[in-house]
Amino acid sequence: MDKIKILVVDDESRMRKLVNDFLTRKNYEVIEAADGEEAIDIFYADKNISLIILDVMMPKMTGWEVCKEIRKNSKIPIIMLTAKAEERDELEGFELGVDEYISKPFSPKILTARVDAILRRSNLIDSSENVNIGGIHIDKAAHIVKIDDEEIDLSFKEFELLTYFVENKGLALSREKILNNVWNYDYFGDARTIDTHVKKLRKKMGEKGDTIKTIWGMGYKFEV
Repeated sequence: MDKIKILVVDDESRMRKLVNDFLTRKNYEVIEAADGEEAIDIFYADKNISLIILDVMMPKMTGWEVCKEIRKNSKIPIIMLTAKAEERDELEGFELGVDEYISKPFSPKILTARVDAILRRSNLIDSSENVNIGGIHIDKAAHIVKIDDEEIDLSFKEFELLTYFVENKGLALSREKILNNVWNYDYFGDARTIDTHVKKLRKKMGEKGDTIKTIWGMGYKFEV
């Protein structure tokens, strides 16, 4: 079986080597890019890349610009690395379709755990499993969601979030539980990470967005 291929984009060679070493130990194949333009060239040239780890501050093209370009054509999972820890930067990343957001300095073990979690969810899906509920159709194998037979465009994280809600319909889900199951790691940040994703998901679902109920002071519940 071919190794899963990951593109690591950072202008610091030491950072690329650090990430490369840890991912290689986990049996991933790593491709490196030293700037945004090189990353775009590699991405379009290699159709087998499964995930991108992308630094924000780089020459030629910033990580934000690279993310915008890639999101025009692909929903590939993107983990954004940044030296900035400001909330507005994190929220901007999620608005652009970033799936995970890690502030430097970070633990390489935590980074690889997040990579594992994303790829495990995307690669261990039962191809025969489809969900239909209240006019919402989820095709887990193809990562497609249709609302009343109309396909809607969801990011990787939005798809995982909606699937988790549907699979736990009728249950009150705390933000902590959602983070542990959808993000699948110990999250030491603001719960607005979830709120931002839910807001975007509801908007994309149109009238069906009302199926995601807010439980004030706790979290959310999916009800048809």
